[in-house]
Amino acid sequence: MRKMSIISAVLLLLLSCQQQQQQKRPKTMIGTWQSIGSGWILDIKDSTEYEFYDVTPISCLINRKGKISELQDDLSLKNDTLSLLKGVITYQFTRIHTIPEVCSLGMTEKKKQDPLYNFEVFAETVQEHYAFMQLNEIDWDSIYQVQKRKLKTEPSDVNLYRLLEETLEILNDNHAYLEATDEVYEALEQIEKQEAEEEATSENLPEYGDLQVAGMVKNHHLRQEMTQDSKLIQWGALTDSIGYIQIMTMWLHADLDIPQTLIDEKGYLDAYVDAFHQMYEGDYIKKEVEAIASIMDQAMDDLSAMDAIVIDVRFNGGGQDAVSFEILNRFTQDQLHIANQKLYYQKQFSPLLPLYVEGSPNAYIKPVYVLTSPQTGSAAESFAIATMAMPHVKRIGSATSGAMSTALEKTLPNGWGFSISNEIYMDTQGNIYENKGVPVDYELNYPRERQAFFRAVAHDLEKDKKDILTAIEKLGKRPN
Repeated sequence: MRKMSIISAVLLLLLSCQQQQQQKRPKTMIGTWQSIGSGWILDIKDSTEYEFYDVTPISCLINRKGKISELQDDLSLKNDTLSLLKGVITYQFTRIHTIPEVCSLGMTEKKKQDPLYNFEVFAETVQEHYAFMQLNEIDWDSIYQVQKRKLKTEPSDVNLYRLLEETLEILNDNHAYLEATDEVYEALEQIEKQEAEEEATSENLPEYGDLQVAGMVKNHHLRQEMTQDSKLIQWGALTDSIGYIQIMTMWLHADLDIPQTLIDEKGYLDAYVDAFHQMYEGDYIKKEVEAIASIMDQAMDDLSAMDAIVIDVRFNGGGQDAVSFEILNRFTQDQLHIANQKLYYQKQFSPLLPLYVEGSPNAYIKPVYVLTSPQTGSAAESFAIATMAMPHVKRIGSATSGAMSTALEKTLPNGWGFSISNEIYMDTQGNIYENKGVPVDYELNYPRERQAFFRAVAHDLEKDKKDILTAIEKLGKRPN
């Protein structure tokens, strides 16, 4: 009996310890979470609300407040890791006991507007997250000291803007941007007018926009146009047996219910940007994907009988990777591993994140030819790099722009927005194409300079079409 009592006591003790451990183990998403590699804090206060913070060692700024219902479809909890899906990227968070102390400190309006403090926040972000210091041979410590001294001599908003722009150029970040207030831009415009007069050029060469040249190509090249209810994706017959899809952008497709009064006031592009900035990013991306899915379903129905399809992204500067992946779903029957990525932070990289397209049972698996150029950028390059994993797809033209990394978007204390490339984007073999661009299978030697390329196409549209058809013919005769 004594032996049985001891055994029972031990079992009770083990059961009690196990229950205590289970009680200590968090089973809820409610709490404070720190991102792995993105400088974010996600504070889920209760079952209804959350706050998102941009954090550096010297700053903590609320990026967004919202209802947890905005995130709930994209959040998942496994063990001690919280995952948040945004577009095609899954960001991971680990639980922390409390929000960082820097987030609890108050910030005066004077400090928020201080150019030197804003520069320091920018510098902290660059140091912690910029992924291409080594690739671009950047001595950041030296650049930081030089730029800080420049700003100290005359710390104004205009000088801060110019200095940040100059710093991003020195970093050679293909995906960086800087967005200030209207007041800063107006001041810059006045100063630039005073500083220099525009020099008259001896050559009076025409200048073209990307959508303008794309329209000229579509109008000339299509033997039969089939486009319906789409302004930025056009399709039709290039020849009797070759279909053609021109994708001008990887965004601007969603219906965001923008008031016509706002469009009249700001123009469609600025009104569109204002509208999606009011939304939770994940919801906005889903609307883009839904819109592109509808358009592509119609295009593929019209072109499915063609012996081959040309997809033209030569004039596509990018947008959302999720849009690119939705388009690609129609060109592989099964889930396909198409790329890898990793995030840079604090002199290390996050775990490797594989990227997939899901595919479609009714996918088009006959020959596909993707046209790229030096003006193919961002999400259009994600599209191009994915085709490297598709044996029936070949690329024609010239290497893409080389702006592969996803941009990490941040806000400065003064309210300005900026981004920095914090991601290494690779093909499935681990090759990196930042700066040099995604290569082609058939080279057409397009000029790298924007207007030179546009003129080369616009001034001889017949040659452009002939070059495409010649490349298709030669690639079709090559052994696989």
